[in-house]
Amino acid sequence: MADYCLTCCSTADLTKEHFDRRNIKYICFHYELDGKDLLDDLWQSKKPQELYKEMLEGAMTKTSQVSIGEYTEFFESILKEGKDILHLTLSSGISGTYNSAELAAKDLSEKYPDRKIYVVDSLAASSGFGLIIETLADMRDEGKTVDELYNWICENKLRLHHWFFSTDLTFFIRGGRVSKVAGFFGTVLKICPLLNVDFEGKLIPREKVPSKRKVIRRIVEKMEENAENGLDYSGKCFISHSDCYEDARAVADLVESKFTKLNGKVQIMDIGATIGSHTGPGTVALFFWGTQRVN
Repeated sequence: MADYCLTCCSTADLTKEHFDRRNIKYICFHYELDGKDLLDDLWQSKKPQELYKEMLEGAMTKTSQVSIGEYTEFFESILKEGKDILHLTLSSGISGTYNSAELAAKDLSEKYPDRKIYVVDSLAASSGFGLIIETLADMRDEGKTVDELYNWICENKLRLHHWFFSTDLTFFIRGGRVSKVAGFFGTVLKICPLLNVDFEGKLIPREKVPSKRKVIRRIVEKMEENAENGLDYSGKCFISHSDCYEDARAVADLVESKFTKLNGKVQIMDIGATIGSHTGPGTVALFFWGTQRVN
């Protein structure tokens, strides 16, 4: 048993069962639905379809990061067990949660001077963030120390690729990621924006692809271009989606047909409530290890 604990936040968008099985502890973000405060608890209290139905009916959403106090309580419960901590946060390019976690860790380091508390900005989101913590869990189970994991993730986190597309621009327009004019013509012309997370951990539009069929093919082409060892990629591949399983399955089937050396089947997860509150339904995201992100 490792003498340290791997931790992250619920925005890694893995299931509760997955976190429990891999012995990864997590802390939950919050979101509001028409002013009502809810916990992003991995869909334990509300199902994805319920959230998106309410959003499409006009409910307003707002998300909030984990507070310093919540981080302090979370970390201290582990430190009291005599364990060190390696904690990964949602990308600082998306949220300020990294700063909150850092401040909590700094305060606790003075109280527990014999314990190590590493806080790492993952520069990742959704199940890409999840694929990073999954990889670290594999390394932990191989007997790697907390220092080895910390050094490895600091050197390698920018090799985790995120590619997203959306077939519904409603909430990209509402959130200002797509202008109303561009959104109108995009909807009429059935344009599906293809986006990725850049080297600063920010979500960046990259291409406008005309039709769902073409964007499904294009997102897999991005994996061919960027995956470690190309079509010989032998790592894990995760996909997350917001209430569009058939589209996610189509991407997974194409990935599995092209990348025959994958480490297991493509794993498909639901996008969590925090990320889903911004994307709305119709988003598919593909995650894999590859070349260093440089822009």
